[in-house]
Amino acid sequence: MTSGGADMSELVTAEQGVEAVDRAVVDLLGAKACWHNTSLARRVSLLEACVVAVRGAAERWVDLSCQAKGIEPGSPTRSEEIAGGPLATLRCLQLLAQSLRDVDRVGRPQLPGQPSNDSDGRLRVPLCPVRQLYDGVIFSGFTCEAWIEAGVDREELYRRQQRASDPRRQPPAVATVLGAGNVSSIAVTDALGFIFQRGAVVLLKLNPVNDYLAAVFAEALAPLIEAGCLRIVRGAAEVGQRAVGHADVDAVHVTGSADTHDAIVWGPQGEERRRRLAENDPLLTKPITSELGNVTPWIVVPGEYSERELQFQAENVAAMIANNASFNCIAAKMIVTWRRWPQRERFLDLIEETLAGVPRRRAYYPGAADRFEAYSGRTLNDDERDRLPWTLIRDTAPESDPRLFGEESFVCVSAETAVEAANDSEYLQRAVELANDQLWGTLGVGLMVHPKWRRSGDNQQRLDEAIARLRYGAVAINQWPGLVFALMSPPWGGHPGGTLAEPQSGVGWVHNTYFLEGVEKSVLEGPLVVWPKPLWLPTHHTADVLAWRVVDLYARPSMWKLPGIVLAALRG
Repeated sequence: MTSGGADMSELVTAEQGVEAVDRAVVDLLGAKACWHNTSLARRVSLLEACVVAVRGAAERWVDLSCQAKGIEPGSPTRSEEIAGGPLATLRCLQLLAQSLRDVDRVGRPQLPGQPSNDSDGRLRVPLCPVRQLYDGVIFSGFTCEAWIEAGVDREELYRRQQRASDPRRQPPAVATVLGAGNVSSIAVTDALGFIFQRGAVVLLKLNPVNDYLAAVFAEALAPLIEAGCLRIVRGAAEVGQRAVGHADVDAVHVTGSADTHDAIVWGPQGEERRRRLAENDPLLTKPITSELGNVTPWIVVPGEYSERELQFQAENVAAMIANNASFNCIAAKMIVTWRRWPQRERFLDLIEETLAGVPRRRAYYPGAADRFEAYSGRTLNDDERDRLPWTLIRDTAPESDPRLFGEESFVCVSAETAVEAANDSEYLQRAVELANDQLWGTLGVGLMVHPKWRRSGDNQQRLDEAIARLRYGAVAINQWPGLVFALMSPPWGGHPGGTLAEPQSGVGWVHNTYFLEGVEKSVLEGPLVVWPKPLWLPTHHTADVLAWRVVDLYARPSMWKLPGIVLAALRG
């Protein structure tokens, strides 16, 4: 059903869904020229109206998400649905509004700091902390930069930014966005990006896994629906096929699996797909962008870590595994260690001890139990199939365990592999080669690095060279690469170089609220130990309270809300 007032909680047949797509596209065709000519001031006012609407819908949004995922009322785990839903959406709305105000005022979005040049002369562009959202408090000690491709100087960066942020430079278009079924803000923020950054009117097709949120999304994005630049539809595969293949749809974006991407672009598996690939004859000829997942590596750079440092980083890795029951494309899936690191076994023990204290979560994503058995090699009993055990498989290798390296499990199975090397320098080089060449995907990678190791000899240069060589769209130092997604200002997507035939983690960027072009990767860095305990750790006792206070801050930014946020953080 479209979101023009219909009951979006009712079941949708294939016929109803296809009819809804056709009606929605007619509406969007009628609105795209008007949207193209809409002033920047009007666009900002719509973003501001959506901020109010999202805050109004936030409690129901979170309640429905927690109900569907089996998260009990009053549980701190509700913070995952707060942060991954309305909080992330509000941050995106506020950053887009600020950028468009800047465009209206001075011609391009204003960065939170001045770009600098690295030792090779390439630009590094600061993306965080954002002053208007008090990142200095919320993300104290964190930085994030976009690393720009070679040959772009500061003046060219600004020229590209000015060009990209002028909505009238892009032709009117209708875009289909196929929403993800796991993290609820993905579908919404992907749609916002096409509307406000690419100048398109959007047909948002929700994933059946979380289309129970259709009515909430219609409420939260009501200003855009009323303005004619958004329609929301539900339904199964037939509806998605119609939304993608409609003759009047100009572009497509998908967040999902590589199999879904290939089915859209090249058709179903079989001889015809093989022919199309061999002849570079895609079934879908309109532009498509995508975000398709990752076997996310966590590379441990050996050093002398204190027990407190090991404990925090073990909780950090456990959070990457446990968040959203591990139904995340950026969950830690391969821990990479040096076999000769003296603290290797202790670190792995701490991860497993932390996971043992995290309650099991409902396996809400379709096929999860079967995937668990396939990737873990163990058979579940009937009592385990609904709430899967957190599982870490130690000492794996590409030769003996190719599935763990070459496929994303999308379930709570993670692995560790130990790299043979003569010293830490050789290890780091080999770990980067393993991540680049033997793990599937290019979305994000994390590195655990001790500050003392960085200060020793020329190790900082080695680290910079390793970051530069890593073929990933997001690189995070000491923190979850998923935070690059949550910040919204960094570009988020697979490393450039993905193609229709070999997309890896996808083609193109989302988020990117500063409208940057020529980005090679986003690089996030945070402290080795974060204090107070961040809300994304599964051991945070007041994470839900803290998350709601950040929601209120993002809904109406004010420095007077910061003491309450600090207090909730300290109680965690």
